[in-house]
Amino acid sequence: MGRMLENQIAIITGSGRGVGREVALMMAEHGAKVVVSDRDEGPANEVAAEIRDSGGEALVYCGNVTASDFAKGIIGETISAFGRLDILVNNAGYTSDALIHKMTDEQFQAMLDIHLIAPFRLIREASPYMRDAAKKEIEQGIVHHRKIVNVSSVAGISGNVGQANYSSAKAGMVGLTKTVAKEWAGFNINSNAVAFGFIDTRLTQPKELGETVDGVAVGIPEKVRNMFIDKIPQKRAGDPKEAAAGIFYLASPLSNYVNGQVLHINGGTYT
Repeated sequence: MGRMLENQIAIITGSGRGVGREVALMMAEHGAKVVVSDRDEGPANEVAAEIRDSGGEALVYCGNVTASDFAKGIIGETISAFGRLDILVNNAGYTSDALIHKMTDEQFQAMLDIHLIAPFRLIREASPYMRDAAKKEIEQGIVHHRKIVNVSSVAGISGNVGQANYSSAKAGMVGLTKTVAKEWAGFNINSNAVAFGFIDTRLTQPKELGETVDGVAVGIPEKVRNMFIDKIPQKRAGDPKEAAAGIFYLASPLSNYVNGQVLHINGGTYT
């Protein structure tokens, strides 16, 4: 089908690394103009440079998605630069694990803030450029599909030990996704989610490597990590490109009649 996203404008949060990076590169390869967003300028600028070096177009917007002014800022910069918005991918996130009896209010709230409240704010801020723009197009007889893709997790479907906060937020993401689909489907806006299983990123790398986000250690103890992988029917972690392919599908014309769905990308993992 050639370049399926020619001249589409796409915002991808958390796209300086991991799955988000692969989504940004994949969309740019298919002709999208990409807004690369990450809290760290270095990785975001590297992704944007890679896109530009390949002949694509990219805008960098850095910041913390949980900040109250983030949604207004990134949507405003996108519209100022490109004039419209076609694709919104809510991908940014991290984990902060603890058993329920040891989990603090701050840990629980932090996961709601980044995995649920931030995406809600972005969708709401995007409404004039997605929902309202679509209403005008429909009045003119124009059919143009816009896409919202939210990143959930197998933890949001089945729960996960040590992740009451993360699981609750990711379950909420499914509810948000389905509600947006019901409210906006009539405006040719497709709202879907992916639910990732074990994808090989810095959030699932061995904890012994010492990676942190906001001062919080991320990763999984290597012994536990190996136990998780052994339980996956395909006997391996997913590659970030494999995860990105699911997001790309839901953002592309291939999914124009797919709405309110959760695409499981987990190597056959179900509990």
